[in-house]
Amino acid sequence: MQIVTDSGTDVQTVVGPELLSLAHVVPLAVTLDGKSYREGIDIQTHDFYRLLVASQGLPVTSQPSAGDFAEVYRRLAATDPEILSIHISSGLSGTVNSAQVGASQVPEAHVTVVDTKTLSAPAGWQVEAALRGVTAGETKEQILARIARVARVTDCLYTLSELKYLIHGGRISHMKGLLAQMLNIKPVIGVEKERGTYVQHAQARAFKGAVHALVNHITTSGHAQGSALRVQVLYADNPEGGEMLRQEIDSRYRCTWLPIGPMSLVLGAHTGPTMIGVAFAPAGEFGA
Repeated sequence: MQIVTDSGTDVQTVVGPELLSLAHVVPLAVTLDGKSYREGIDIQTHDFYRLLVASQGLPVTSQPSAGDFAEVYRRLAATDPEILSIHISSGLSGTVNSAQVGASQVPEAHVTVVDTKTLSAPAGWQVEAALRGVTAGETKEQILARIARVARVTDCLYTLSELKYLIHGGRISHMKGLLAQMLNIKPVIGVEKERGTYVQHAQARAFKGAVHALVNHITTSGHAQGSALRVQVLYADNPEGGEMLRQEIDSRYRCTWLPIGPMSLVLGAHTGPTMIGVAFAPAGEFGA
């Protein structure tokens, strides 16, 4: 069994080098000022935000093409035709569709495409589950069950200071976004699990207040203060905001922490540099 994913799952941050070596990561791409970059190949995270701040334009992102996926599947099928291809939400990206079309072009590969219905670290946790299943020698059905369990128990929340990137990318209502921008609102956003699209849970007038509201929502969503959580904080180009969020969560919960770090720059292109986010789940749901 071979595992394919895309760079939007942030598997590079979620898992260590040993597990990462078993994953085949297909890069998402971003175009800025007329030049296209493949994430992690043509441009690195810090360089992207430096260009973004200096640009007069707004970025445009793109998923890998069906041909990109077909090329990967064809190469992998030469050694093992059983492939799980695990990707960021079809409700927020065309990556799942590209993977499905690519798989149809490679009949010798037995590709199962998994729609995580989420993105960034929560999607990466599903990839991690698959990789652990592979190392344990599990069947495809057992690995899919692992992935489904992680998807069921894991949630995510995000907040950010500016809304122009979300508005530009069409990920939130243009009118609602403009109104919130005029009022200087900082939203708390999650990803709902049925369609895998953004949903707003709360809002605040200041960034610090939005961080507080975000952590409050963890509690009101069913995780009592003091309970044991598995947690990972990621950020766009805002490590200070990420650390603020980490400290507030740590003050309220018994946390098993995964590494804090930057999220996919292609995801950051949709949110802007101030975005911070967290993936969380009951710690007891994560064993071997």
